[in-house]
Amino acid sequence: MRISTSQIYDAGALNIQRNQSALYKLQNQLSTGRRVLTPEDDPVAAAQALIVTQSLEVNAQQVENQGNAGSQLGLVDSQLSSLTDLLQNVRERVVQAGNTGTLNNSDRQTIATELESRLSEMLGIANSQNGSGDYLFSGYQGATRPFAINAALPAVPPSSTSPVGYFGDAGERLLQVSASRQIAVNVAGSDVFMNARTGNGTFVAQTGGNIVAPVGINKGSATIDAGSVLDQTKWQAAVNNPLAGQPVEIRFSPVAGVMNYGLYDPVGGLSALQPFTPGQAIPLVTAGGVDFGAQVVVQGQPADGDTFKIKPSSSQSLFQTMQNLIGILRSTVGSASYTTSEYANALGGQLTNLDQAFDNVSRVQATVGTRLRELDSLGDTSSDLDIQYQSSLSKLQDLDYAKAISDFTLQKTYLEAAQKSFVQISGLSLFNYL
Repeated sequence: MRISTSQIYDAGALNIQRNQSALYKLQNQLSTGRRVLTPEDDPVAAAQALIVTQSLEVNAQQVENQGNAGSQLGLVDSQLSSLTDLLQNVRERVVQAGNTGTLNNSDRQTIATELESRLSEMLGIANSQNGSGDYLFSGYQGATRPFAINAALPAVPPSSTSPVGYFGDAGERLLQVSASRQIAVNVAGSDVFMNARTGNGTFVAQTGGNIVAPVGINKGSATIDAGSVLDQTKWQAAVNNPLAGQPVEIRFSPVAGVMNYGLYDPVGGLSALQPFTPGQAIPLVTAGGVDFGAQVVVQGQPADGDTFKIKPSSSQSLFQTMQNLIGILRSTVGSASYTTSEYANALGGQLTNLDQAFDNVSRVQATVGTRLRELDSLGDTSSDLDIQYQSSLSKLQDLDYAKAISDFTLQKTYLEAAQKSFVQISGLSLFNYL
């Protein structure tokens, strides 16, 4: 077969170019540390690497979201801690104000003024913002100031409405922190400040008149505790009973010189009178046969006609509880129209409400703490996933340096051989033998 000079040159150039391309590819692999530089290098590995890379990017975004969520929840937790500290301080001052033996009306006025400052401080916490200017306790409406004063600070007697209104919503702002988990990074202000239960959380025990200012209702020295539910099944059955839809009253009257009590309800009337013993539990069983599965304890000596009212708990804002406490402390105690026992009952009732509010804030803070711990756990999981994805990506596209260096040396030899052989062959000519 005849081979022309042009064929020799074409074949030589082609071999040199092919070896140069192979050597260039190996050089790029060695310089980048990657075996798969383009999809054509390994189509299957390239496709799998793309999937793993996308998973790696999603995981990185979720890690960033975890950090953002942790920062926002940490700020919420800090504000809730400030609120619990404030409530503890308020409780201490209210307990101090309950000591009628050492404090006079002027002292109570001073404490009331202090509580007004605490109320303003509480409003500041309720309207706290994050670094982006979003309100922490406004629900979905981060740009909306959630709490605003409805009216002036309470006069005496206090109003039955909250001095502060809520203008946010109950929404939760969610962040995607894992493939299957969204976490709320805020707490609705209504859950923290507006929805604490009154009384012991199940029912309220109060004097027969206004719960805040029972002026001139009871004349004796009797005080009532918050009460307790002994049987939740009976309580639920009782409060759902249509015959038990009205508050129950404990009424006191003497019989033959001995103080007795009976339970009155609008349907069954007054139950059979029982001798009263201070400090002894009074079971809540009406003449109509409704057993509430609950009891209260009355201390001191009631007067003829004194009454205490039992009714189911309702929701009351923390601001209203503070307002009520301020109003009670600004009342004139010790007069015929407002006895020390009436003051003690009113203050004790609102102190119980304050304790309920504190427990409610603590429960909310506990949920925030649970979310923060979950974020820590998710962070560990995301770190493990990142390692797994990086390992998978390395196996798919990283270079085996030992093999690549060996291939590079061999390919270099091929190229040098092609170049030398081309030079030698291209230099052959019959004229050299003439």
